[in-house]
Amino acid sequence: MNHHFLLIIHLLSATVWVGGHLLLVFGHLPQALKEKDPSIILNYEKKYEPVGMTALVLLVITGILMAYKYGVTIEYWFQFATPIEKVVSTKLLLLFLTAAFALSAQFRVIPKLKNNPDKLPEMAFHILSVTTIGVLMLIFGSYIRFGGF
Repeated sequence: MNHHFLLIIHLLSATVWVGGHLLLVFGHLPQALKEKDPSIILNYEKKYEPVGMTALVLLVITGILMAYKYGVTIEYWFQFATPIEKVVSTKLLLLFLTAAFALSAQFRVIPKLKNNPDKLPEMAFHILSVTTIGVLMLIFGSYIRFGGF
């Protein structure tokens, strides 16, 4: 598959993933915390999740395909030997951290959040963490242009 096409799909998916989380952080989370109303977050998540999860899947697929095009195949993941390996490996670690937060939110926080506004600060921590990780992944991805860090 053409590298340029993969990059465009990757960047569009990153726009949806990071942009959706930034919208949640700056557009919905403050209101939910102020009003102590979990439904504000839950309603946004319900609308965003199909689009956001599709974007995340595309990010993973295109990211792996581009890593292979740069010669960073699975046997070089987490070796951190070259600048490109450092970027790819760091982004993979951040992806695993994102998955951990997502699983924690989905199975531990959200079920309790529906009937308990006191869980909003914990949900806010999860949201802020995943958003920060997404922004970091975006920044690290930009280093590829210059051969890594």
